[in-house]
This record gives sequence, structure tokens and C-alpha cells, in this order.
Amino acid sequence: MNKILVIHGPNLNLLGTRESNIYGKVTLDEINKTLLKVAQQNDIELIIIQSNHEGEIVDKIGRSKEGGIAVILINPAAYTHTSVAIRDAIAAVNIPAVEIHLSNIYAREEFRHNSLIAPVSHGQISGFGAESYYLGLKAAINLIKGEAK
Repeated sequence: MNKILVIHGPNLNLLGTRESNIYGKVTLDEINKTLLKVAQQNDIELIIIQSNHEGEIVDKIGRSKEGGIAVILINPAAYTHTSVAIRDAIAAVNIPAVEIHLSNIYAREEFRHNSLIAPVSHGQISGFGAESYYLGLKAAINLIKGEAK
């Protein structure tokens, strides 16, 4: 069975209560349940983590190849703009990554306009709320099936 590693970065555990005007009212648990349902329908195994700790995310990415991960679906959250370590881990494992964001990072504060992760990702989806995750999962599944370039 093909595996996708889903990484939720810092503070995403607070979804549903955190700045709902920006991030919406859906909880991380609700997002995960929908992702798991879609994955099951496509015979895909999801490994889902949420971490507020950069090193833990780097370690999980670093072990992804030996874990049989085919694609990484990542919302690096605030680490998008600051983490050379996460960027380098993605580049090092040479596994396609799909970067996702709930909000449109390019329509927000200036410091959010730069993604260190985008240059080492296969693609980026942002600005569609929880739908960004579902679109990202669809892209990841299409990468596995060879239907995306």
C-alpha cells in the first residue's frame, strides 16, 4: 500500500479556536478524519503527525524514505518562513512534497510571503481553508498514480 506522510506544523493543533477569521472553524481532528476517509477510498495509508517542534518534524521527514513514504503532504505553518532545517530535510530525502496552507500566505503580512519550503516542493496550495488539505491530498495521490507531473 502506498503511504503519504501528513505533517501539520506548529499551532495547527489549535485549529477551530485559533484566529477563525484567518484559519476557519474546522478543527485539526475534522481535517484528519476527512483525509483518512479520502485516503482509504484510494487505497492509500496516511501517517499523520502534528508537532510544534522543528526537530521532531525534521526527524520524521528524515526517516520517511525508510518508512516507505511515497509523498509528503506538509503544512509547515510558521516554519514555512524560517526553517532551513525542514527545507533541507525535504531536499535530502528526495520524496515529492506538496506544501499546503489554510490561508493565502501571499495576501498576509510581508514576512509570510517567502516560503523556504516551496523551492523543494513539487507544488504548493494555499488560501482555500481546509480545502487546501483535500486539494493537496488529491495532488499527492495523483503523484503516486503518475497522473501529475
